[in-house]
Amino acid sequence: MNGIISGIPTGITAFTATNLDDLVILTLLFSQVNANFCRRHIVIGQYIGFSTLVIASLAGFLGGLILPSHWMGFLGFAPIAIGLNRLLNQDKDTSSTTEPEQELTKSSPFAGLLSPQSFSVAAITIGNGSDNISIYMPLFANADLSNLLIIIAVFLALVGVWCYGTYKLTCQPAICNLISQYGNNIVPFVLIGLGVFIILDSASLPPIALAVSCLVLMGLVKLYGINTQIETSANIDW
Repeated sequence: MNGIISGIPTGITAFTATNLDDLVILTLLFSQVNANFCRRHIVIGQYIGFSTLVIASLAGFLGGLILPSHWMGFLGFAPIAIGLNRLLNQDKDTSSTTEPEQELTKSSPFAGLLSPQSFSVAAITIGNGSDNISIYMPLFANADLSNLLIIIAVFLALVGVWCYGTYKLTCQPAICNLISQYGNNIVPFVLIGLGVFIILDSASLPPIALAVSCLVLMGLVKLYGINTQIETSANIDW
């Protein structure tokens, strides 16, 4: 009983303190929902990403192998790549869903779980929360088994609360119109800025090396968009 009494407020406090910035990211993601990007992709991706962070923290708590914190900072390249792709390859992102993709979404109950969209959201969640591990590890280390389970249960429940709350926020007409009007233009820069902050904050790369890496990544993303456009055009010609 003492574990439950202390675990619930501890879990709520720790989750809120480490995930306030996710409210902004989730609000922007829910504002981008369309035929290719569904609400379930966001929810599933959020759970996959956050569960990965918890498991990584447990691995450290149990004495398993875990990447150094500055290596975790390289996950910041995930939101940078996604943001650059949305910024440089907008025609590709706004294209409608093909009929086979729509059939797959309807026919497979695991389509949302295995979709690239879900893993993209998971990558953003992991990249944005990579510093959470340094907070969760000592929190878990100071908890007994029952307290630990309660804290993790509170974490997983609050992920759903976070998703539901931000989704309802985007359903408000004034907020929805504002985000719909400017969201598509803001999201790429938010993702890029988020990735840059994660890398610099974790001291994974110095600023000059980060700038060079972003330029190289920009070229690769643009090349990917050109190749995809050429392949799409070739398929249309056939």
